[in-house]
Amino acid sequence: MNVQVEDLGKNMVKLRVEIPAEQLEEALQKAYFKDKNRIRVDGFRKGKAPRAIIERLYGPAVFYETASNIIIDDTYREAMDESGVDIVSSPVMDIEQIEKGNAFIYTLEVAKRPEVKLAEYKGVKVKKVDVSVKDEDVEGEIEKERQRDARKEEKDTEIENGDTAVIDFEGFLNGEPFEGGKGENHTLEIGSHSFIDGFEEQLIGKKAGDETEIEVTFPEDYHEESLAGQPATFKVKIHTVRGNELPELDEEYAADKGFDTVEEYREDVKKRLVEIKEMDARRQKEDEAIQKIMDESEMEIPEAMIDSQVRTMLNDFANRMAGQGLSMQQYMKFTQTTPESLKEQTKPEAEKRIRSSLVLEEIAKAENVEVSEEEMNEELEKMAKRYNMDKDKLEEIMGESEKENIRRSLEIEKAIDVILDNAVEE
Repeated sequence: MNVQVEDLGKNMVKLRVEIPAEQLEEALQKAYFKDKNRIRVDGFRKGKAPRAIIERLYGPAVFYETASNIIIDDTYREAMDESGVDIVSSPVMDIEQIEKGNAFIYTLEVAKRPEVKLAEYKGVKVKKVDVSVKDEDVEGEIEKERQRDARKEEKDTEIENGDTAVIDFEGFLNGEPFEGGKGENHTLEIGSHSFIDGFEEQLIGKKAGDETEIEVTFPEDYHEESLAGQPATFKVKIHTVRGNELPELDEEYAADKGFDTVEEYREDVKKRLVEIKEMDARRQKEDEAIQKIMDESEMEIPEAMIDSQVRTMLNDFANRMAGQGLSMQQYMKFTQTTPESLKEQTKPEAEKRIRSSLVLEEIAKAENVEVSEEEMNEELEKMAKRYNMDKDKLEEIMGESEKENIRRSLEIEKAIDVILDNAVEE
């Protein structure tokens, strides 16, 4: 294999890969064995015609496509490694020459890692964030926990926000019922905003046994076009109402939370709120500092690198949607988007992630950041616990590229530490 590198400018390069004729011949023979069963030749049983006969009938190019795929699959990663280029995008491939008896030549157009002219990253000024926790913050958090621990009790008093009602409903447009607008014995939490805006609010003050009419207007961007922007009337019958019975804030409740006294429980809540505020403050400082360094650093991001990041982000998003039982086709229908518009929407964040990553990697290099084997093992232990696996088993199924990604992530975390340890709050 011979690999030549051509600089295309703007951090794009073309790799010209030349494969010896002997290797092309081997690929053509493999292609023959792979494709012969689908080629019909009179006088021969299916799959039994010799290669020479097939090539005489259909021409030598009959196996070129399969052979070129075989060679490229077998060699393109090695070619990228041999080029010595730090490649940061998926390759765009093109066949330059394929002819029996001659070398096979193909090209790979790829983006290379941009050079970064790094701005000063020590002494970056960031806003000071207040991490103090007030008594009312603690009481508010305790109230939220009591709400989460509340028991649902049936009530005959007026509906309040947070109550749960079991209702029948039927919707009408211009006095006529519409498809999909009817439900029976539907459980609705008031304040959940699971119905059209204004629907739940109009149930507040009503009681079990009441029948009422609710006037609402469907939003302009409603997924069902025939209803979008339309005023509608819903006839509603309320069967039952269940309210929240809050637990008393006493020693018994504190004991349920694992504390001897209410005061100990309060102190723990305060401690947790402080930790959350400190983590949020660190994230704010981190985002602000990195953004300032990015803004003052210079780099030229190739479009192919951004496209690769966009594909990665959209694939991750599709996997998250699938985990929620929603396909990308359904998501695009609901949000009235297209693959092209999604890509355009994702591009700014993709470029920001790339710039952030390049800056942090450059800082790690400037600081000679290293990750010890002990630190790697600690991180692998954490991962194994998250996945409920044995660490050794996790390492067995983990490839070298995954381990290298973990090492790079740890290096970036250390680079962030350098930034924040030297940041100046004002």
